[in-house]
Amino acid sequence: MERTFKQALESRRTFYAIGNESPVSDDKIEEVVKFAVKNVPSAFNSQSTRVVVLLGENHKRLWNITKDILRNIVPADAFKGTENKIDNCFLSGHGTILFFEDQNVVKGLQNSYPSYADNFPVWSQQTSAMHQLAIWTMLEDLGLGVNLQHYNPLIDKDVAKEWSIPESWKLISEMPFGNPLSEPDVKQFSSIEDRVKVFK
Repeated sequence: MERTFKQALESRRTFYAIGNESPVSDDKIEEVVKFAVKNVPSAFNSQSTRVVVLLGENHKRLWNITKDILRNIVPADAFKGTENKIDNCFLSGHGTILFFEDQNVVKGLQNSYPSYADNFPVWSQQTSAMHQLAIWTMLEDLGLGVNLQHYNPLIDKDVAKEWSIPESWKLISEMPFGNPLSEPDVKQFSSIEDRVKVFK
């Protein structure tokens, strides 16, 4: 099902209705993640991105942890909607990829290049974003449905404790995936002329 790079980017969408099956093996998913982490560029070749892949019971545990945390925050009369969303869009999937940025790397670069110190946290976020797009696009190219979530920093401490995450790793996002159960909504585009300017 592999497409050209342009086709893959064009086809990449947000799938909220996902199931717990996968059209490819877990080994193939691991291969995709490792390929991206190795080959996606980073400012100053920082290689600051860290990734954790949660499958099986580990995947389910993440979203049950998230529900437990939100149960103490979301008003009781509104929690049912929150629970349904987590159960049917995230926990229902086959796995979740957690994206982190190693702050020790960022701080090391800040110390080595003080003139750019303010930029390194921004560049770190850009690096993470490139990894997220690459992995998202490649997973979808394999036939998986994917969406991207941001329950950090609410879940940071519990995630770090549960999976012995190094203290310097800052959680950026969570990417649940699984077999797509329905088609995404039609994507709306704002005017490309308002978003791109070309001077010749």
